[in-house]
Amino acid sequence: MESNQEKKLSDLLNGIPVITISGSQDVTISSIIIDSRRVLPGSMFVALRGTQTDGHQFIETTVNAGASAVLCEALPEKLNDKVTYIQTEDSAAAMGMIAAAFYGHPSQKLSLVGVTGTNGKTSVATFLFQLFRALGYRCGLLSTVQNQIEDEIIPSTHTTPDAVALNKLLSEMLEKNCSHVFMEVSSHSVAQHRITGLHFAGGIFTNITHDHLDFHKTFDNYIKAKKGFFDQLPKSAFALVNVDDRRGSVMVQNTRAKVETYSLQTLASFKGKIISDTLAGMHMEINQQEVWFRVIGRFNAYNLLAVYGAALLLGESSGAVLTELSNLKSPPGRFEQFHSADNIVGIVDYAHTPDALENVLETITHLRHGNEKVITVVGCGGNRDAEKRPKMAAIACKYSNLVILTSDNPRYEDPLDILEQMRKGVPAQDYKKTIVIPDRREAIFKAGLEANPEDIILIAGKGHENYQEINGVKHHFDDKEVLLEVFKKHLSN
Repeated sequence: MESNQEKKLSDLLNGIPVITISGSQDVTISSIIIDSRRVLPGSMFVALRGTQTDGHQFIETTVNAGASAVLCEALPEKLNDKVTYIQTEDSAAAMGMIAAAFYGHPSQKLSLVGVTGTNGKTSVATFLFQLFRALGYRCGLLSTVQNQIEDEIIPSTHTTPDAVALNKLLSEMLEKNCSHVFMEVSSHSVAQHRITGLHFAGGIFTNITHDHLDFHKTFDNYIKAKKGFFDQLPKSAFALVNVDDRRGSVMVQNTRAKVETYSLQTLASFKGKIISDTLAGMHMEINQQEVWFRVIGRFNAYNLLAVYGAALLLGESSGAVLTELSNLKSPPGRFEQFHSADNIVGIVDYAHTPDALENVLETITHLRHGNEKVITVVGCGGNRDAEKRPKMAAIACKYSNLVILTSDNPRYEDPLDILEQMRKGVPAQDYKKTIVIPDRREAIFKAGLEANPEDIILIAGKGHENYQEINGVKHHFDDKEVLLEVFKKHLSN
């Protein structure tokens, strides 16, 4: 990320744990860069050890390109006397603190709230963004779907951007007079120090189930990464946790923040109860006040409780919060409903973990009022946690009358290999109601062909995504667009 601002290196290194510094600290830094190809004269190059490449091998290239300083964990054998080398134990952690200083610590001047957990992060962060805008605040959003400054949409590539991009975005939000920013905090971002150096007003824990084991290797490591976010919260912050998840209390064991809780099942600071749940909306009681919401499903009841609790902890009044919450709609690709002219219900959802898929299908089961068929179209992403593939198929079979296994984002894997692993989770008694169609478009059309009026089609796994990633290339593909094509075809038949 380039910037038109400049900072003296000595100011950026204030309070940073370093092993050695070779060269002058009086140099001026014009940008902090992690991609060696983007180094310009005056840049500080940060050598990060990544999963694919090690930035240390590009140090000489960046020095030749005019880098004024290099932040690294291991010094190169040959040092250039015109360059300042800063050796630190952890380049990523140091970069987080340096990036915050470079942009003037924007998070300290904002009410920044982070949301972490396996499922619900996007919904909670987006609901908070919508709610606080409705309450009259200027807000920023950092989410899987998109980054947003008020109405300006900035496409996102990761759940959490790198530390430099993140601080740059926060400084832009501050420049545009935002007072509140709501962001998803992924387990990767904690483990990779992307949020190091940020000051949070609060943190929210939604739930935790098996995911991202391709990166974290063990479930224990995954839990530790999520918990690491709460360990970093300052004493002035709040830590709001879902105590119906048995690991909710684990998350806040070592936090300095003020712990608050939310629940549908037990006593909590923010207690909810579902009175009724239909395709039209959900009637709930929250802290003894009855409210009707446009969003539906038990999983959304938890999301609403988290949002309600966070808003009150940020100083808002219960009445104003519940009034505005009752008008909110689900974020794109999160239990997003479509209806055909002949009354087939289509639901597009991002559910790509076993737990998320079960939540969505359980909700659909509760919403059925007759003999409607449930037709589920589902796949699993390539180069990701393979353990969940048979589980996803088994869950789809448990709740559906017809299951169509198809491609998601195969990435660099053979789609047929992924589908074979999914098929292993299909119980013998469910073979007859399971079809394998590798082409996702064809699979969605097949679902439409099999559906009758009143039936419910669930297309799971990609939600808001408008692409399909195959062999490193992103091809345009939007589940919603294809579903609407299917519904048009129904109209013409």
